[in-house]
Amino acid sequence: MSREKKTEIIDRFKDTFSRCSIGILTDYRGLSNSEITALRRRLGDSSVEYRVVKNTLARFAAERAGKANLADSFVGPVAIALGYGDVTEPARILADYISTSKSALTIKGGFLGDRVLTSEEVSTLARLPSREILLAKLLGGMQGPIAGLVNCLSAPITGVARVLQARIKQMEGE
Repeated sequence: MSREKKTEIIDRFKDTFSRCSIGILTDYRGLSNSEITALRRRLGDSSVEYRVVKNTLARFAAERAGKANLADSFVGPVAIALGYGDVTEPARILADYISTSKSALTIKGGFLGDRVLTSEEVSTLARLPSREILLAKLLGGMQGPIAGLVNCLSAPITGVARVLQARIKQMEGE
């Protein structure tokens, strides 16, 4: 590979590392080509890229992107799942793929912004609910006390209305 081509690849990876919200490093040894294609397809449905990288070029790109602490993670066969939206989505898809297909794919670690993640932290991310679900739970938690206050304040008025309704029925019956 020519020096210009290597520089171009490093620049592309540098840009990718800078733009992505999360990157998960996997060891793909033992996967067949069809399994990697199926995994790429599953990740691609959620706008997650899955790339096999050359370690030396990835190290240079990580250093240039300001993620020098990530450079030590590129050892052995490495493929990266790069997510640009919800940070839990790539981890969830990879964990689901590993559990359902019983494949030899292993998660080596990853990065979230400038922070390097261990494989255990990536597994924890996979178990987290999505951003939308967390926001819905937060909103529900905020609405609960307000609904309770409204019910408490409207109880006397409701009581008066019921008493008046009962009195009307009583007077109609006489």
